[in-house]
Amino acid sequence: MTTVRLVGDFVVPGEGDGRVIQAGAVEIDQDGRIAAVGVESELVKAFELSHPGEAVNTIRLGGVLMPGLVNTHAHTPMTLVRSVGDGMPLQRWLAEAVWPLERKMGADAVRAAMVLGSAEMLSAGVTTSCEMYLHEDAVVDAVAETGARLVATPGVIAGLVPGNDIGARVDEIVRFHRSHHRPAQRISVGFAPHSLYDLSPTQVSEIAQAAKASGAILHIHLEETEAERDEVMAKWGTTATRLLSEYGALEAKVLAAHGVWLDPTDQALLADAGASIAHCPQSNLKLGSGVAPITSLLAAGVNVGIGTDGPASNDDLDLWEEMKLAPLLARGISRDPTVMTAIDALSLATRRGAKAIGLDDVGELRPGAWADVIRVNLDVPAFTPVSSETLLTALVFSGSGRYVTDVWVAGQRVVNASEISTLDIDAAMSAVTAASVELHQTG
Repeated sequence: MTTVRLVGDFVVPGEGDGRVIQAGAVEIDQDGRIAAVGVESELVKAFELSHPGEAVNTIRLGGVLMPGLVNTHAHTPMTLVRSVGDGMPLQRWLAEAVWPLERKMGADAVRAAMVLGSAEMLSAGVTTSCEMYLHEDAVVDAVAETGARLVATPGVIAGLVPGNDIGARVDEIVRFHRSHHRPAQRISVGFAPHSLYDLSPTQVSEIAQAAKASGAILHIHLEETEAERDEVMAKWGTTATRLLSEYGALEAKVLAAHGVWLDPTDQALLADAGASIAHCPQSNLKLGSGVAPITSLLAAGVNVGIGTDGPASNDDLDLWEEMKLAPLLARGISRDPTVMTAIDALSLATRRGAKAIGLDDVGELRPGAWADVIRVNLDVPAFTPVSSETLLTALVFSGSGRYVTDVWVAGQRVVNASEISTLDIDAAMSAVTAASVELHQTG
């Protein structure tokens, strides 16, 4: 395989320093990793010196080349129940609208929904997602088809575990981790206890110890709503975060979704444990859950990524909307436009998100990282005019998945000229439509 050189008007490495390279390029080696990033003319000279006589496949794209976005918290197979139960608070929404349908979803339906949702994300430049769901084999199979990068975290929901045998489900996930955890093949595996209002602290601790032993992340819903917080405190006498600490669950690599109702003590515990928060602003607003205290979390030393949550509560999988909303909410609540910059917001959607889900070689364009690269078209009114000084602000506040034209994951081109190249998108939509009709017809 020949070295591939992608050339853009601008390259955004995304290393957190706000650097923008004009007339830049990204070189991808034969293993699908980034070999070099920089000004095109300089890379050409360096390559000719170090690889005399070797050919390079140069693809001139224009626009901006940047890291693929990282969705840190998703239930993408909920594509099949997109937009159901609007207007309900979280607990009623789950109990009355979502879970009754999900109980009837088989592996084939989950696979079809994950294929379509993965394609939706890739088309919007979301190259990696962390999925909390059941039927984990189907989720992996779906992403193997689309070409995306996946962190699969098989869910543990008390009411859906036969005989409430949590230990058997944990053993099942341990086996799944051993057989499917293949980061070099775009698949990583974690563990996902639903929450401390669904499972007991002892059960969550058991799952956390298994995750720790496997070196895997522990992906859990945490402090999403005030009602959830009150319920846990009434039942156990303290907050969910303190329970995680008291029962040793914070010894695992914790990814906590939402974190809307975390108090300063909770935040300090998470920071001390090296835990991360998956901030899902759009879903939290739609469900009336509130707004996570992102600026204080970051100040406390908690790593934060962003996520879409599921298509039933969002209702799309376009992470650009979350990347824009996160700083807008932070600035509006604090009445301070300096609390979160465009560079900060971009980091939440890329490098910080990758860290949150346990990946250290995605989320940035740097030598040695996987070549998860997206191209954004700048020849549209929303980006006119644009310069290297305004580009990052424009990407965050004017950007959208609809401006993404080309996507590479581990060096494989999976979106080409706005068309996903790994599957038939019309067939994928038809499959989900048929599965939805069957889901709603069954008793």
